Amino acid sequence: MTTLLQKHEYEGIARNLKLPEAAVIDGKPCAAASGETFDTINPATGERLALLPACSSEDVDRAVAAARAAWESGSWSKLHPASRKKVLLRLGQLIEDNAQELAVMESLDSGKTIFDCETVDLPETVNCLKWHAEAIDKIYDQVSPASNSHIAVIVREAIGVVGLVLPWNFPLLMLAWKIGPALAAGCSLVVKPAEETSLTALRVAELALEAGVPAGVFNVVTGSGPDVGEPLGRHPDVDVISFTGSTETGRRFLKYSAESNLKEVVLEMGGKNPCIVLDDVEDLDTAAAHIVNGAFWNMGENCSAISRLIVHKDIKEQLLQRIETLADDWHVGDPLDPANRVGPLVSPEHYSKVSSYLGGDEKVIYGGKTSHGRYVHPTVLDVSSNDSKPAREEIFGPILSVITVSSAQEAVAVANDTEYGLAASVFTDNGKRAMRIARALRAGTVTVNSFGEGDITTPFGGFKQSGFGGRDNSLHAHDQYTQLKTIWLDLSSDEQEEV
Repeated sequence: MTTLLQKHEYEGIARNLKLPEAAVIDGKPCAAASGETFDTINPATGERLALLPACSSEDVDRAVAAARAAWESGSWSKLHPASRKKVLLRLGQLIEDNAQELAVMESLDSGKTIFDCETVDLPETVNCLKWHAEAIDKIYDQVSPASNSHIAVIVREAIGVVGLVLPWNFPLLMLAWKIGPALAAGCSLVVKPAEETSLTALRVAELALEAGVPAGVFNVVTGSGPDVGEPLGRHPDVDVISFTGSTETGRRFLKYSAESNLKEVVLEMGGKNPCIVLDDVEDLDTAAAHIVNGAFWNMGENCSAISRLIVHKDIKEQLLQRIETLADDWHVGDPLDPANRVGPLVSPEHYSKVSSYLGGDEKVIYGGKTSHGRYVHPTVLDVSSNDSKPAREEIFGPILSVITVSSAQEAVAVANDTEYGLAASVFTDNGKRAMRIARALRAGTVTVNSFGEGDITTPFGGFKQSGFGGRDNSLHAHDQYTQLKTIWLDLSSDEQEEV
């Protein structure tokens, strides 16, 4: 279990951090070809943390060329699986050895609380990399049931050069979700971190080189979506794009692929995730604890956050009382103070978007406040119907919409009435009812009597406009970075001699 430091100790680490200030291309730190830079800002203070290269299509070309050269050389792609495993395990260990510095760096860059960075993001990042490393030499190919005169071998081959486009809400953990299986497969990478949160990706690229990942295999190009993301999505020498982020941006990557080389595209996008609580739930305290965590964890900046609470009318008031009591413990403030559970939103633009959902026609049951320019306090809204704006749109902030229903059938209908299908939860004390509802919900992950996303062993991804093309986590994550080849051997001869 992670032992948290005191606030002044985290502040001391922050003062002494050496922050990355260069892109990583072909194993070397480098500036943008144009020489231009951009500020990366601390959301809690509004102050500049570092100047980073504002890369462009020229830098993307250099990174893709380095990745392709590394791929063709076989320095990683043809390395024995056991050797790749050893390097990836070493990378996981180096991240673990530098966990506190990375946690502080992540908190400073994103506004995430140090509590979450230390207790969730860093441990899960390390676990993810080590898990995929251990899987490298345990995924077997297949032999099909061909005739006595033939052998058909189905083998997995690394797909080649992979573009990884990351979100700003879990910069380090989403990096691990993608580089773990991609490096395990033997691919070469070009990583485009979110413009708001690039620091930990750059630091991990440095650690990857230290771990023994060959030059050119792990490249990181910083900059904006139009200047880096689009050129990467359109690049004719990129074999697959794996993107996590908004549905709007995900659509663009499909367009880029269609208009370039028809590269494969894997999308993990938005969610408007329902949590159903039925009238047979006796332990409302546990249900409330899961709901509060699911709605307000990471400031609600979570694609699988509980965004809609669909509750039976007979227990609504009892449940809401418990939610309000528990939400009082989610203190808002300086993210480097481990006592705080809610930090600032990532940018002024995102703060403006999230805070716009406050002050409308919906009844505020709890919260509804903002503070210090970028903080939105945990809020619970009683909405008139599933058609209201807070119930339809992905807010991506600490705002929970409550919808009242009269039956399980109505609850499922409301839950499925959305363009998204990433995650869902159901609370009921009837086991058969729980399984029927779980099967009826149109979501990639359904949790019963809990909030969560499964773990590293379970695939994560969505239905409908929440994404498609592959899954993160589990052995299924390796599928998006490999392709299948059939090798057909004809054993027959003209003489048909018997052996």
